[in-house]
Amino acid sequence: MLGKLLSLLAQTAIVLGHMQLTEPCPRYSFQCKTQPTLPAGETIDYNLSTPIGSNGNILAPFCKHTEPWPTVTSTWTAGQPVTVEFATYGATHSGGHCEFSLSYDGGQTYVVVHQELRYCFYTGNPNSGGSGSVRSYTFDLPSSVPGTDHAVFAWSWVNASGNREFYSNCADVAIAGAPGSYSAKLITFANYGADYPLIPEFLGNYDTGIEFYTTNVTTVTVSGPGFSAYPASTTTSTSAGSSTSSAPYSATPTSTA
Repeated sequence: MLGKLLSLLAQTAIVLGHMQLTEPCPRYSFQCKTQPTLPAGETIDYNLSTPIGSNGNILAPFCKHTEPWPTVTSTWTAGQPVTVEFATYGATHSGGHCEFSLSYDGGQTYVVVHQELRYCFYTGNPNSGGSGSVRSYTFDLPSSVPGTDHAVFAWSWVNASGNREFYSNCADVAIAGAPGSYSAKLITFANYGADYPLIPEFLGNYDTGIEFYTTNVTTVTVSGPGFSAYPASTTTSTSAGSSTSSAPYSATPTSTA
């Protein structure tokens, strides 16, 4: 009886909540296709859809949980398509700007590998009838992202309408690929503490805040040791990685939460 009650409450939280990542399995989610063992002392989080920042205040650390799963929950391949999925129910807040990023240094620095700007979760401009029915994105990982047996994958979102919020969930993944480095845009933080911009409500103007994603940006370089998903490979694998950045600020701010 208690288990059924908890399940019902969890599903209700999704319906009443915002958006949250479901695949790859985000840290401490109860919706994983394959449920990893929780780290010692941690519990399932039934509120992954709540924002980590609101109106410039920090409510939770980036990722919501900084302790990773003990094992990776997905293995991707550089240059191949990946699919990111979200909970079926949740408030889409008229869209907004989403980024999908990778960290090779344990969550200190995030490099963007894909963006869905302006109309995230929508089929098109809501002003022109776009529907907020999108719950998955498939995109190619850049072919030059380095391989590693443990990277942090992050989804982040600034909503178009409502309180000025910032959302993120993170998953632990392996990436099959060669050793090397990759340079691209540094992840954008907004509505998240005094060190970052406050992006106002879009009010129908979907270029609101777009400069923080397209022009007023910083390039970051990440590196990885290489990893093969096949045991017979001669590629060596370690979880070590490094990052160097020309960023004027840290990619991951210190949370006061």
